[in-house]
Amino acid sequence: MKKRANKVLEEEETLCCCEYVNRLGERSHVVACCCDCEDLDDACDRFMKREPQKPESLSHVAEVFTDRIRMPWLWGGARKVDLSIIPPLILLPVLLHLAALHFLLGMVILTALPGLVLWYYYFTHRKKGQTLFFLSLALFSLAYMYYLFITYVLPSGDVSLIQLAVVTLGVILTLVALVHTKREPGIVRPNKEAVHSTVTYYSPLADRDPVINGGRQDVTMTVANRAGLSEHAGVELKESSQRNWCPACRVVRPPRAGHCRICGVCVLRLDHHCVWINNCVGQLNHRSFLLTLVLFLLTSLYGISLVLQSVCPNQHLLTALLYCPGVYNQYSAALCFTCAWYSGVVTCGLLHLLVVQVINISYNVTEREARIALRDKTARRAYWGLVVDTGVYSRGFRGNWEEFMTMGEKLNPPSPVPTELVALLEVDIQETSKNELSVLVLLGTFFSEHGVSNKMTPLELVSPAPNVQNIFFQGWSLCTLLHKHLSAVFTKEGT
Repeated sequence: MKKRANKVLEEEETLCCCEYVNRLGERSHVVACCCDCEDLDDACDRFMKREPQKPESLSHVAEVFTDRIRMPWLWGGARKVDLSIIPPLILLPVLLHLAALHFLLGMVILTALPGLVLWYYYFTHRKKGQTLFFLSLALFSLAYMYYLFITYVLPSGDVSLIQLAVVTLGVILTLVALVHTKREPGIVRPNKEAVHSTVTYYSPLADRDPVINGGRQDVTMTVANRAGLSEHAGVELKESSQRNWCPACRVVRPPRAGHCRICGVCVLRLDHHCVWINNCVGQLNHRSFLLTLVLFLLTSLYGISLVLQSVCPNQHLLTALLYCPGVYNQYSAALCFTCAWYSGVVTCGLLHLLVVQVINISYNVTEREARIALRDKTARRAYWGLVVDTGVYSRGFRGNWEEFMTMGEKLNPPSPVPTELVALLEVDIQETSKNELSVLVLLGTFFSEHGVSNKMTPLELVSPAPNVQNIFFQGWSLCTLLHKHLSAVFTKEGT
């Protein structure tokens, strides 16, 4: 009977392709996207009655609207669609077709479009939030340019099948490299062997968003974490560990690792957060990111050359983009010429990014390190700021490139933590008598059995704790650690 009841519950909870669970936890349908919107009805009523709107009414309407924009999906119900994906899908074709009507419109639109993208970049970068706008723009630009190449340039007969195959192969390789770049950049994770206990905070932390998990914060505590919290007992970490301690991720960052405020994680050898891939560029995906840039630039340049040869056959390739008489007499030719100009603008921007990346790799400096060095005025600048030499990790041109080409093969190291308890507490086991060690083992066993074995005591939730409670907490913490390590020592010695 229980099995049948469980099957019935599973069938009831199974969502069809058009159903979903809304933000209130209720079951809803895609067709009912315009039903039961009390916030929208209230806003419309106030607008018709010329009454002032509530301060939170517009935000509530926006939340309902974004929650109900769904796409049917075969597995797990309808999926939410990020609204930042939609503007590039509409604006890019409209603006390119308008720019193809007249060369003056083309100049205005192709000049304003990069400015609009840069404005939106600084607008979202200031909020430190993730957006799919730039990734959608990049992918749709690549797909739309390839579509126009197939529908307008190929039928003209000026492009051979071999040239079409080269362009197609370049697009496919670019997408494959992009998918590989979107993988994990090398997130810093705490050492599992050093995890000592876990504590659940039900009050908002200073460096975390209280909205996350409803104010519930699960924090993994390690030996290094406890050492960082034991300042009142006189136990201090090394200077490097204190400098590389990340209060948000609660890990000790390895050298050259950095915290991304957009992704909310620490990344090994963090270079920068790239909005065009909506991901960080770190140790594990930096090479594939550079390969993506190279493949895209080669495919774009080759495609632009083929388009200009088809649209302006009587002009030299280097001057056809600037002077192509009679190109606006036919709309299809004007559209291809406009798309070539748009691809040229995008290519120039990515070419600048590629040049900066190659220079930084040659000097073995990341973009994050260069920015920090320029802020602290500890770096040498040259060639209008393109070259930033910190002189910290440079091993020569060849050595820097060898390190870059082999850094992805290294394993993802855990966050560095003190592995020896003796080094952390500055205690010499050899100078301690076995009787004292036995007492400490007994104390550790007592606290472990009368406390919660894998949980922290409630006294750890008090911050700042009173002196008596703090001393008890420190004694419980140290004795538990001593019991763990010294028991292993006595087992080896046969004591």
